[in-house]
Amino acid sequence: MHLPKLERRPELDALRGLFLVWMTLTHLPTRFSDFVNQPVGFVTSAEGFVFLSALLVGRIYVRELLRDEAGAHLKLWKRSLKIYGYHLLMLTFAFTIAAEFAVHTHRAALTNLLNFYLAHPFVAIVGSVLLLYCPPLLDILPMYVTFLFFTPLVLSASVRFGWRKVLAASGLVWLLAQFGLRTVVHGVIVRTTHLPIPLQETGAFNLFAWQGVWTAGLWLGAKSATGEIPLKKIPGWAVGASCAVCLFFIGVRHGWLGPHLTQQALGMELDKWQIGPLRLINLVAFTIVGYWLRKYVIKLVKREPFLTLGKASLEVFCAHVFFVFVGLALLYGEVEQLHGVTAIVLVVVTFAALVLVAANEVRKRHADRKKGEKQDAGSGAATDGDTLPPAPNGQPLSCAEQRP
Repeated sequence: MHLPKLERRPELDALRGLFLVWMTLTHLPTRFSDFVNQPVGFVTSAEGFVFLSALLVGRIYVRELLRDEAGAHLKLWKRSLKIYGYHLLMLTFAFTIAAEFAVHTHRAALTNLLNFYLAHPFVAIVGSVLLLYCPPLLDILPMYVTFLFFTPLVLSASVRFGWRKVLAASGLVWLLAQFGLRTVVHGVIVRTTHLPIPLQETGAFNLFAWQGVWTAGLWLGAKSATGEIPLKKIPGWAVGASCAVCLFFIGVRHGWLGPHLTQQALGMELDKWQIGPLRLINLVAFTIVGYWLRKYVIKLVKREPFLTLGKASLEVFCAHVFFVFVGLALLYGEVEQLHGVTAIVLVVVTFAALVLVAANEVRKRHADRKKGEKQDAGSGAATDGDTLPPAPNGQPLSCAEQRP
């Protein structure tokens, strides 16, 4: 099988950079967070970041899996191990410097963030290493590690059985998540590990619901890498309906449609952590509209600093968490947000530091890539591009039919 050439899409990096900027403004304890909290319906930077990360993973690794399944699995597991290492570094910072500062200065914001660790340090440390205890702000990377670890199995299943069955299975897991699957699994884990970690301390994200966002991203990324883009097949009437759905949810978000159609009235149906049914419809509609408006979106985001931030998303994400901790450390008493000069200085310093971190990481990767190219040129190494070996019967394998 000959795969179409995979074009570099810098706008995907830029979009990821945009989501990181959005996420940082949301998490920093300033008045700016009020303006960026779901301004266009029930969509947040978290959904966008997870979906886009999965799309990039699917886009890159499905091709490698079709050439070398074992090699692709190994690369993905190494990547998940690297992210796990970053998570451990962030936990070390939170459980030492941040916790010590919180105890000695009696900063309520930091203390509330780490209250389970402060009360049960041994259980918290063991549980966090096992990705069971996930304090607020430190629960995204464990989710990312978990999804990335299982991604080789999902991609291999898509090759063996086709994406329809994979998406159907993912949809079933999401449905079970709406009826308490997480609670059942949590009970089993607590009984097995003897770690008395409350459900609310395992992270805000319901992984059994959020896997649907990740799987959808993998599907679209894998399809685009093999020459298909499912969103292109959506008819015009469906795009129009999606626009109407988006406008409806924007109205609900801002309370324009009356007391019975508000976020509070609809409750769990719009819940972010559960990816409630109405929120799921909202996300699908916005994805369709976003693709339909992609030319304008690309023009808007395909610029600096989004490009650089997106290329070093892991390092930028970790750095943003550090500055959120700094912001929380500046809060005192019952104050929940920073105001005035302090807030402006925090935002400016944070984004300046994030750009420096990203630029340094991109520069380092560029130097490593150049060094690798020189070594390859010196050894005269050659590859067969994107051509896959034929099947044992002499017929080329399709993406949905290839077997190991």
